[in-house]
Amino acid sequence: MLQSASASRKRFATILAFICIPLSGFITDIYLPSFPAMAKDLGVSADKIQLTLTCFFMSYGFSQMFVGSLLDSLGRYRPAVISLGVLVLSSLLIGITHSVALICFLRVVQGTATAFVIVGKRAFFVDLYEGEERKHYLSYLTITWSLGPIVAPFLGGFLQQYLNWQSNFYFLAIYAFIMFVLELSFSGETLVHRKPFELKKIRDNYAHMLSNSTFLLGIVILGLSYSVVMVFNIAGPFVIENSFHFNSVVIGYCTLILGFSWMIGGIVSKRLINVDFSRKLIIAGFTQLILTVMLFVTGFVMHDLWWFVMFAFVIHICSGFLFTNLFTHSMLVFPQNAGLASGLMGGMVYVVTSFSSYVLSTTGKMATSGDMSLRYVVMSTILTCAVIAVVRMRAAKTPAIA
Repeated sequence: MLQSASASRKRFATILAFICIPLSGFITDIYLPSFPAMAKDLGVSADKIQLTLTCFFMSYGFSQMFVGSLLDSLGRYRPAVISLGVLVLSSLLIGITHSVALICFLRVVQGTATAFVIVGKRAFFVDLYEGEERKHYLSYLTITWSLGPIVAPFLGGFLQQYLNWQSNFYFLAIYAFIMFVLELSFSGETLVHRKPFELKKIRDNYAHMLSNSTFLLGIVILGLSYSVVMVFNIAGPFVIENSFHFNSVVIGYCTLILGFSWMIGGIVSKRLINVDFSRKLIIAGFTQLILTVMLFVTGFVMHDLWWFVMFAFVIHICSGFLFTNLFTHSMLVFPQNAGLASGLMGGMVYVVTSFSSYVLSTTGKMATSGDMSLRYVVMSTILTCAVIAVVRMRAAKTPAIA
């Protein structure tokens, strides 16, 4: 049991947990700059390649809804180690296949395996730490996670330019293998009291959690915040290459810049942790909506990539800000069922995101920056409406002070 380990081993295990957290971002984003090349090499349309991303999101999302309860019964450590092994093998298989159908299937497998790793590592901090120390580590989770979307596509752009799209998945296999070895060597179990896997009890716990309006609406805003970012992730590589006529390296640089914007949003959120919660949400929501409208309107006269990325940068800051606020707030609602709550929350967030990404990729082509700007406006409008609903609900629950 890791709780009884030495302080140095706990610190190293904690570092390993933080290194594991960006893995989901790497698996999601590293091959984004390779989308156009994959479509050409595999002889399929853009929407078929985008479907590989949707398959991962749907699997990752639905899996988390059940993985949390399994980890509360089985423990965190052994399932994570096995899942890392699965990620190694599946990444290698994707690298050698030329069947987009098989890639979609393997992405489903990767979504499930990633869920076991990430849900377990999120619960790791709740298991091992208490009080302010626990809150301190949880507040860094989304910031650490954002390293994946920042570094992965930037690295993927260079891998695509100088090697090929398969090299992205070989990199993932190496990443997962290193974590596999380190976890076996230095980490350990953190769950002290295992809970029996009882479907009826799990169903009742889910019903109880989802009946909590704070938790449920937090999930909705988390999913919508990430859905705004998905507008660029889905269409950006094709638009930059086919409309702006830049290569995969430029795609990588653009995603690197926008990845930093998400991290900045998380850092700003942490800095403003003591500011009124509802006020922060309203300001961020309306700021993002105004920016998306400005991007759409100015897009009729400004056709430069730098102009689009500049607006998208601030738009993504707002999304990162909203996400971090709601993530920390929602994770602390049910500390007694950390694995279950983490899985349910993470799962539903990715279900919302996968549904949004599917709708975005199937409701007409996003071939120009104008098409993307319109999607930004639509997603930001829905997100702002959700923010207003949360603020009104919180105000209604707050007793009037005479």
